[in-house]
Amino acid sequence: MPDLDSTPQLPSWNYENHDENDTIPPLPPFYSPRPIPVSRAISELDLNSLSLSDRSIDSQLESSDAHSESDPDPALPGLVSPAFTPPSTPGTVTPSHHVPRSVPVDSTLSNGGCGQKKPKLLEKLPEVNCVVRARIPTTISGVEMFLHLYQNSEDNKEHLAIVFGNGIRSMSLDRPREGETEMDRLIRGAYTGRLYPGRTTSRMPENGNGKTATNGEADGVEKKKDPPLVRIHSECYTGETVWSARCDCGEQLDEAARLMSLPGSGGGIIIYLRQEGRGIGLGEKLKAYNLQDLGSDTVEANLLLRHPADARSYGLATAMLADLGQTDIRLLTNNPDKVRAVEGPNREIVVKERVAMIPLAWKGKTGGIRSQEVGGYLKTKVCRAN
Repeated sequence: MPDLDSTPQLPSWNYENHDENDTIPPLPPFYSPRPIPVSRAISELDLNSLSLSDRSIDSQLESSDAHSESDPDPALPGLVSPAFTPPSTPGTVTPSHHVPRSVPVDSTLSNGGCGQKKPKLLEKLPEVNCVVRARIPTTISGVEMFLHLYQNSEDNKEHLAIVFGNGIRSMSLDRPREGETEMDRLIRGAYTGRLYPGRTTSRMPENGNGKTATNGEADGVEKKKDPPLVRIHSECYTGETVWSARCDCGEQLDEAARLMSLPGSGGGIIIYLRQEGRGIGLGEKLKAYNLQDLGSDTVEANLLLRHPADARSYGLATAMLADLGQTDIRLLTNNPDKVRAVEGPNREIVVKERVAMIPLAWKGKTGGIRSQEVGGYLKTKVCRAN
């Protein structure tokens, strides 16, 4: 008979408990695709092939490698794992909970931090006209913004200005129009203060001192403050609407809005230009995607389709910023060459500072777009496009 009271003997196997290591990674957000596993050699972008001569970058890479040897489970498996700012993108990392820091720039100096390329600028800025604006409550901590729709003399597209803050106004919108009524002005957004049921005038009513009450605005315009944060964003239907992991455009748009809505940021402006696919249009962009799947990178695909590597233009952005009463700005971009392109032919807009926008995945934290395609896209931007 077996001894029921005895303790059963387990086989003497070399058993180790791996429960502590078998953690389930958090699911990515709904707008982010499931990461595609790639080897570590690929995930580091094959940095030796970049031929970087900057000693500071080499030292950062050595320290990063030493850290990775002690950490067998790197937090970033994607193709965008370098934990340093690319050589063509000096500046601080994109902040998370405070007003972003800036790098002073001066396009009048050869070493003013504005890149080496001299963009081809329009001889004269196009004419722009703000047709309508409307208040848009957002999902960003309840912050509101004003969406401005522009027409222009260069194309038939409707370009947009997304304005955070009450003190930035369009001069063309506020300009009186022949034959319009007060209700017409209210409907097209040419009013001060806020709309409310029963309001009949575009200007706020006078207070007891005989002055117009404008909720902190002086004739609809606040007193001069520090240069606002500005992002020039080109339309990207695939990255912003259909969750594409081929680029980080949607992430950049979200991050720009988040930074401009931070407490103490003073607001800001996102100029949204309708120049899909670096100016080649959505149809040609989809063809370029097929060429990328056949082995070409972003630049090669555009050239094979007989388009420029980058067909975008920023003259409309400069004209829209001028219409919004801006002269000095802080530009949110990783590309120093964009500084001169935005300033205009006669420096109608002066970029005082540049704020870096580092992809979330490069910061080694959770979130961000992580895929093999976006890694190749960002590598091409760093090495070839900028």
